[in-house]
Amino acid sequence: MSDITREGVLAALAALQVPGRDADPVALGMISGVVVKGSNVGFAIEVAPSEGAAMEPFRQSAEAAVKALPGVTSVTAVLTAAKEPPKAPPPPRGGPAAPEAKPLIEGVRAIVAVASGKGGVGKSTTAINLAMGLQRLGLRTGLLDADIYGPSLPRMAGLKGRPSATPDGKKLQPMVSHDVKVMSIGFMVDEDTPMIWRGPMVQSAIQQMLSDVAWGELDVMVVDLPPGTGDAQLTMAQRVPLTGAVIVSTPQDIALLDARKGIAMFEKVNVPILGIVENMSYFCCPNCGHRTDIFAHGGARATAEKSQVDFLAEIPLDPLIRELSDDGRPVVVAQPESPQAQAYLGLAQSVAAKLDRKHGKPAPRIVYV
Repeated sequence: MSDITREGVLAALAALQVPGRDADPVALGMISGVVVKGSNVGFAIEVAPSEGAAMEPFRQSAEAAVKALPGVTSVTAVLTAAKEPPKAPPPPRGGPAAPEAKPLIEGVRAIVAVASGKGGVGKSTTAINLAMGLQRLGLRTGLLDADIYGPSLPRMAGLKGRPSATPDGKKLQPMVSHDVKVMSIGFMVDEDTPMIWRGPMVQSAIQQMLSDVAWGELDVMVVDLPPGTGDAQLTMAQRVPLTGAVIVSTPQDIALLDARKGIAMFEKVNVPILGIVENMSYFCCPNCGHRTDIFAHGGARATAEKSQVDFLAEIPLDPLIRELSDDGRPVVVAQPESPQAQAYLGLAQSVAAKLDRKHGKPAPRIVYV
């Protein structure tokens, strides 16, 4: 098999011309986050938010150009909307502003909240596959299950038992799943035990899982928030220096209505929105390949454009994702070359590129050989 290099990928992309511009995407600085893992290649194409739909044919052309390279078996190219940062922080919109409090977690470079306006949209499945995808990109990753009332990540991560204490007895050691550090209230109680807690208890539990756990040095922590806009969300937004939030929704109008509420809540507390993910976006029949938009399609993309936030990914409705999640083997690690896993890896690619831009660093140039 021919060696696949980042330079070879960029050379293939440099042979293309961006529509409406007299230059190639590499010269224009549109290519970021090139990752090579075996025969699989991934990269992001940065475009203006208004160009998302119009640049889809170019994205497909870029994928085809790289897939034509000797030895390449799969390519994942994602469109990432690049926006100019505001010249000054926006004023609060009548809500509580996030104070510059002392970070609860030392050694964690970035914290990404995964949220949804309502339950049942696949937020936890998105959170764990995002975390596993970021780890596969070479980032030291942690995963915090802040969904106190419905902690599902222990089962999805295939973890059982209780975490042990550090040698000095002052903190808990996080559990580890596929090299991702995981902590959840689900490790402390029986799976069938309901969490009948009031708001202050929820806030206290989240703070303890942040500050009383020996997370160590992490490039990114993914936090699975409970659905809605209540105590857990405010605790994270006001007490933790969140790098940004990823909003998960299905294409249904009622889900998108609640997703807009989630966006508005994070904006009021000055937490940047990294973008929207449309989960259960479509269904492809495994027998005939026919595509059906069971819950409609494209609503999350339209909501992103209307809200002036980025659209990150379309995740299919697929039995494989559900079966592997129930079995404690997220699709990103169980079948990383599958189309379902590639959708999540594309999401991880986009989030990783955004995190590096927010920290004033170039997009990741991680090459696996």
